[in-house]
Amino acid sequence: MRHEPTQAPTPSPKLPDKVSGRVDRAFTQGETMGTIEQQQGHEVVEADPTATTLAAAFQATAKAHADAVAVRNPDDSFTLTWAEYAAKVESIARGLAAVGVGRGDTVGILLLNRPEFHPIDTAAFHLGATPFSLYATSSPEQIAYLYENSGCDVLFTEQAFLPRALAARDAGGPAPSTIVLVDGPAEGAITIDELEAQGDPAFDFEAAWRAVRPDDVLTLIYTSGTTGPPKGVELTHDAMIVHSRAAASVLGIRAGDTMTSYLPTAHAADRWASHYNGHLFGTQVTSISDPRGVVQVLPVLRPTIWGSVPRIVEKMKAGLEAGIAAMPDEQRVPTQQAIEFALDRIRRIQAGEAVDEATEAKYAQLDAAIFSKLRAKFGLDRCRWIVLGAAPLPRDVQEFLVGIGLPLVDLYGMSEATCMVSVTAPEDGRFGTVGKPLPGLQTKVADDGELLIKGPTVTKGYRNAPDKTAEAFTEDGWFHTGDVVAFDEDGYMRLVDRKKELIINAAGKNMSPANIESTLKGGSPLIGQVAVIGDGRRYNVALIVIDPDAAVAFANANGIEPTVAAVAADDRAKAAIAAGVEAANAKLSRVEQIKRFEILADEWQPGGDELTPTMKLKRKPIDAKYAGVIEGLYAE
Repeated sequence: MRHEPTQAPTPSPKLPDKVSGRVDRAFTQGETMGTIEQQQGHEVVEADPTATTLAAAFQATAKAHADAVAVRNPDDSFTLTWAEYAAKVESIARGLAAVGVGRGDTVGILLLNRPEFHPIDTAAFHLGATPFSLYATSSPEQIAYLYENSGCDVLFTEQAFLPRALAARDAGGPAPSTIVLVDGPAEGAITIDELEAQGDPAFDFEAAWRAVRPDDVLTLIYTSGTTGPPKGVELTHDAMIVHSRAAASVLGIRAGDTMTSYLPTAHAADRWASHYNGHLFGTQVTSISDPRGVVQVLPVLRPTIWGSVPRIVEKMKAGLEAGIAAMPDEQRVPTQQAIEFALDRIRRIQAGEAVDEATEAKYAQLDAAIFSKLRAKFGLDRCRWIVLGAAPLPRDVQEFLVGIGLPLVDLYGMSEATCMVSVTAPEDGRFGTVGKPLPGLQTKVADDGELLIKGPTVTKGYRNAPDKTAEAFTEDGWFHTGDVVAFDEDGYMRLVDRKKELIINAAGKNMSPANIESTLKGGSPLIGQVAVIGDGRRYNVALIVIDPDAAVAFANANGIEPTVAAVAADDRAKAAIAAGVEAANAKLSRVEQIKRFEILADEWQPGGDELTPTMKLKRKPIDAKYAGVIEGLYAE
């Protein structure tokens, strides 16, 4: 349905932009031949700080932490200690060598987030091969493109994806000679047990991994493809090691730290955080196959470090607020008052105001009585840092979560920089910024505001795309990020938007659609996705998609069919969304405000027509698909 806010709200003053299940075993000082120490602050200890390849780092870590659990799933039906992990890596590597995989070859992995991924990927790069992941949402046509572009020699997958993998191979063109299943036999593939059985006991595994070089391509990260076919970002062993050590120096990491893997392994963030960090630092990862279930299992897993995309923590906040609203008055009122106190405190801190001892003493009391329990409800009460990226985090969500004591910071990253470009420790975070550039990364801002970067963590180029590689770099070697940024006087970076996505309205005013969309999503829990349109137009309009989880909750509370379509047609839901848009408009400048919007009865799924697998908007396809709706919003 099409809607217009009842009035154009006046922008409010903006705040300054400063800013259980199993018990996981931790290492203690002097343990494991004295190589592991209990660490404090941002001290980082590696089993082999001189390692120049991930293969060498993994071998040292596996020996140092042999008896500790390295990889598991939530119910511990699959676990690997570091010693078992190393043995599995060697066995798979021997099998791969037997089917012809060697230095410079490419191994594809099409799996959900499951523990088997880790030894498979690790085994491949021990041979000097290049493993890479395919998004689970990939169509046969997309898989066929990746086969050809990557030069995929062997593909590991599971039975649910085998029909697509075979259809892509049958489409013609280069394709893997061997398809390996991790979950049992099926026609057209061999099992992983059969692969391992082919291994030659005489194969010199140690010589193979020691022959791996720092400039060998460690993995390919395929971009989301918002403007065309995805590009295969080549990342070397050296780039990942330098990046991981730099990130650890900022955030801190400890042997035995626990984390979850639920974001796609095809994404640089999951590869770095849950996979390679373990190789270097001895961390433990729990694989969660269904990302929709991560919120439910976190209270059992209680990770010590965690990463997410904003939409997940937005839902967590909305769920907690709904729970608080349902409390009896004697619990609800003091909890809400405590949260208001926490919000006032964090806003004062971010504004650079001094906070007196009485305020801090009261906060400590409330933290012990209320906030610690709220963090425990999330399952994030043990976290030392929580990093968010991929999209802007609404200010109100960040204030709420940091206000109740979660060590949360925004980062800015991209595959071409290995993962992170900028981040800061939670205690140094400034709202509205994405931290400072990672140590060792050079940055400069072009005349048009675009960020340029250079350093050892930057990709050398795209797989089999010399023209795209040439376009991405300046003549003197600076990489074009495509993002417009601004730095404050202390070196903190603020992300404005994608250079190609900035809205320039009919009056010539530049605006960031991502920031406007983030503000709108913070206006109502019913708002799941938003696409703002306004380039070359007199005013901005928006397409609004209802959050499916919030739709079910709303429907159950209001006695209607629990579907997105039914909620989109309900007058009460329309009113709630309209109120959310008005609340968001109050936080935007007049030129940024949404004048009209359409509530769609559609659901936008990751990997679908409107969203990439990492939930970035596909703006051109959205513009084309909803052209009639958009033109209707601009009709007189």
